Amino acid sequence: MAEAHLPATGWTRREDLAALVTALDPAGEGLVRYVGGAVRDTLLGLAVKDIDMATPLEPHAVIERLTAAGIRSVPTGLAHGTVTALTAGGPVEITTLRRDVSTDGRHATVAFSQDWQEDAARRDFTINALYADPRDLTVHDYFGGLDDLAARRLRFIGDAEQRIREDYLRILRYFRFQARFGSLPADAAAEAACSALAPGLKGLSRERIASELLLLLALPDPAATVLRMADLGVLAVILPEADAAALPPLIAAETAQGAAPEALRRFAAMLPANPALAEQVGARLRLSIAQRKHLALVAARPAAGTVPEEAARPLAYKVGREAALDRLLIGGESLAPLQGWEIPRFPLKGGMIVARGVSAGPDVARILRAVEARWVAESFPAEARVDEILTEELAQP
Repeated sequence: MAEAHLPATGWTRREDLAALVTALDPAGEGLVRYVGGAVRDTLLGLAVKDIDMATPLEPHAVIERLTAAGIRSVPTGLAHGTVTALTAGGPVEITTLRRDVSTDGRHATVAFSQDWQEDAARRDFTINALYADPRDLTVHDYFGGLDDLAARRLRFIGDAEQRIREDYLRILRYFRFQARFGSLPADAAAEAACSALAPGLKGLSRERIASELLLLLALPDPAATVLRMADLGVLAVILPEADAAALPPLIAAETAQGAAPEALRRFAAMLPANPALAEQVGARLRLSIAQRKHLALVAARPAAGTVPEEAARPLAYKVGREAALDRLLIGGESLAPLQGWEIPRFPLKGGMIVARGVSAGPDVARILRAVEARWVAESFPAEARVDEILTEELAQP
């Protein structure tokens, strides 16, 4: 492909980045380049979130130059050559050019390098191995990443199996990037390698797997990719309980009702309607307590997944708005009953029952539950009606 340049955009004009470049490369010797996602996404016209830089300077030299320029830094990963500069526009990771010395499928031992192509060769995909000169925005491409980006083609750099054996998480990254940037048909060599080496995912930490899976599920429409993961035997390795076929109807319901993508909802949809199993899966993947609780609440849905329209508000009162919304969407039900409706607070307190002559103790709790159940069944009437219900309950023998 002919020489390419990044288009000048908001982040490439940032003064704090210009100051950072000057601090690291005051003589303009080409000692620093933008790399990775910022370059890729800018070429695609997408918003850029994080800025990463690469340099042949070793970490101690990076820190010295930043300090001399009055730029604060944090040694976030010195063993792997990474220093984080704290700029006005946010943190910027600066990593020394590297080559792999050894890998075990999870971690790599690296040696610092002075060779840009050697650094590019250790990256995962061609579209992630694009570098840009910060001064003239020239893009440096060593492995055909620009052509792949133009074709929406996702390829591993070099031999796909070798890249995966270096870090098995690249299997899941492959599918996430395929869902975000790729087109079909997918690269046959990449899919074959992912399928053949999927058992290697068992050696990864559950946290890494969960994080990558949730990032995939948060994309606008990952359904086709997740179905392909199932076909290739990858999904069964990391989430044997999952039913990938549950995703297309859920995403169709989200789209039809204007619901934003939500990774945990989609995760829950693929699990059986079994709260105990959902809790078990969440614990196995080291999800947070809040995430596990949410999965269990959503999994308490009827097996058929349906929620009658008149039951939507009582459901939201019982399990919370987000869990109710998820159960409605998974069941293909309308969100209309909850739109513009705030969950009310039950106005009756135990002290109000005691004030009506009931001795503190089990009877107060029993009456409180009875009044609340009737209040919910009557669609949350005003406080005056709650007082009437209480009077009726107190009159019971």
